[in-house]
Amino acid sequence: MKQLWRNIVIKLWGTIILLVAFVLSLLGVFLLPYIDMEFTSNSYEVKRLFVIICIIGFSLTTFFAFFLSSKITQPLLQLKRAADMITMGEYDTKVVIRSNDEIGQLASAFNHMGGKLEGTIRDLNYEKEHLASILGSMTDAVVTFEANGTIISSNPHGERLLAAWKELMGGAEEEGDDASALLGDGRSRIPEPLEEVFRSVVAEVKEVTTKLHVGSGVWSVVMSPLYTSGTLRGAVAVLRDITEEVRLEKLRKDFVANVSHELRTPLSMLQGYSEALLDEIASSPDERRELAQVIHEESLRMGRLVQDLLDLARLEAGRLELNVAETDLTPLLHRVHRKFSTLARDRGIAVLLETAENESLVLARADEDRLEQVLTNLLDNAIRHTPSGKRIVLRAARIESEGGPSVRIEVEDQGDGIPPEDLPYIFERFYKADKSRKRTTGTGLGLAIVKNLVDAHEGAISARSRIGHGTTFAVTLPVDPKSVVVEKRR
Repeated sequence: MKQLWRNIVIKLWGTIILLVAFVLSLLGVFLLPYIDMEFTSNSYEVKRLFVIICIIGFSLTTFFAFFLSSKITQPLLQLKRAADMITMGEYDTKVVIRSNDEIGQLASAFNHMGGKLEGTIRDLNYEKEHLASILGSMTDAVVTFEANGTIISSNPHGERLLAAWKELMGGAEEEGDDASALLGDGRSRIPEPLEEVFRSVVAEVKEVTTKLHVGSGVWSVVMSPLYTSGTLRGAVAVLRDITEEVRLEKLRKDFVANVSHELRTPLSMLQGYSEALLDEIASSPDERRELAQVIHEESLRMGRLVQDLLDLARLEAGRLELNVAETDLTPLLHRVHRKFSTLARDRGIAVLLETAENESLVLARADEDRLEQVLTNLLDNAIRHTPSGKRIVLRAARIESEGGPSVRIEVEDQGDGIPPEDLPYIFERFYKADKSRKRTTGTGLGLAIVKNLVDAHEGAISARSRIGHGTTFAVTLPVDPKSVVVEKRR
């Protein structure tokens, strides 16, 4: 019954019925006594006629209600159903226009509105997909926050970054820390590393650019206020991983400092001893010969440094020529072992060679001289950092790797070892794991040259070390490299 009274036709019909009933009742109150007085002989017939007229009036009212239902209610119901379809996303829904009156004009306006709405939604979806595609293809992380610090949205890189930071922060979530707690609607709060930057942006309502050190990474952060209709809604942050850039900048500065130091030392000695010769401070031939010998050794050292720098530059530029040919590593290993055994014996160090008998260590394309340079640098480095009474093991074996058959060469020493935090950087130019060790006869470029030479042969080099137990350098060379040619390509 309640549902019926919501129908406009029922309401109109009921209103007319009540109005007709009121009029007829009012007439009946005044007419019935008059009929009884004036029509005494046939008052019954007059009253029956009055009742018939009432029934006809009620019937006409009901017929008029059904007429309104077909002309007004049905088109309105169609408009309601069409509106419901549009709310469910079917924007191409149309209403049939049955007349040219106000109802027809309303249906026409509704169809026009639906078409415009469909076009607007299509344009909005296109812009949304376009923006999502741009954000998804960005290498930077983009994260937006509300004014209370909750995360609104983020691109895929931002989601991965937030997940990594959440894991890096440890058990903050388990302890209920606000920095990683979830709100009632399941959205996460701003991560702890960005809290201070976010508060500064919201308080000062201006863009903030800074660098954040999170774990072992360095991030460049640009956070700007986010407005909606002129009101501060929150902030949007763009984060870029600049760990590698910072590391390379540090290496560049260290390289410049180390090169200047390495060159300044022999130049100072050359200048000092040459001035001593010019001032005739040395009174005897032996003293002059000693001064000349120092000048000669320092000039050789400076020449080696310059030559190593040139070789390294050629390697990194891809311009170092490799005289490739089929190379048997067994004679090369024995030759290098004999050369360093004598040198190591004078220092009380044993150099052992371990190779399997009758095992082929032949490389299809390799530069024997450059591989000898690799082994020479590794063994020279091992001898300089191995104390007397210890041993160095040079071993080689054929292995099966992911790229196919390979030869693995290891140089294992029993020195002091390399700290774990220094292992990723030992192949950089002039990098010294032991910052306090005394200057040796090396140029500080040996391992960098070794790595580039191994890369030129499509090989790989790695190092593992334990403090107090020594270091092992492992070189893996493919038996049949695919693209090692006379000149290494870029």
